[in-house]
Amino acid sequence: MTGTYGATYGRGASTYARVGVESGVMSASPHQLITMLFDGAQAAIRAARIHLEAGNLAEKGKSISKALDIVNNGLLAALDGEHGGEVAGNLASLYEYIARRLLAANAHNDVGALDEAERLLDDIASAWRDIEFQAAGA
Repeated sequence: MTGTYGATYGRGASTYARVGVESGVMSASPHQLITMLFDGAQAAIRAARIHLEAGNLAEKGKSISKALDIVNNGLLAALDGEHGGEVAGNLASLYEYIARRLLAANAHNDVGALDEAERLLDDIASAWRDIEFQAAGA
């Protein structure tokens, strides 16, 4: 695709994708929204690893920043310290640790720190998905 048609198609496809994501968010339950945050953080970490291994440090930094934003302003911010009790406190500590590992990965180009952050997020996300599955079956 070249010329105006290609540019128009590209804009249309990107708008369609954005609307699809926005529609998914609008129709998602609170539980599904948290699942989407986990998915987004993990995708950003995978992208950071790919950029790091390719030597594209600027894009690595952008991907880690995205993961940090999701962890800090999504997952951590969604915790209910008032009603969540000890579980919310433990998750807050874990999210803060994950954020520190992401910062270390960015500062030192440390694939191991990325791996650890992704593994921890995967463990929490798996437990979160199990809760949804159990609630649906109940």
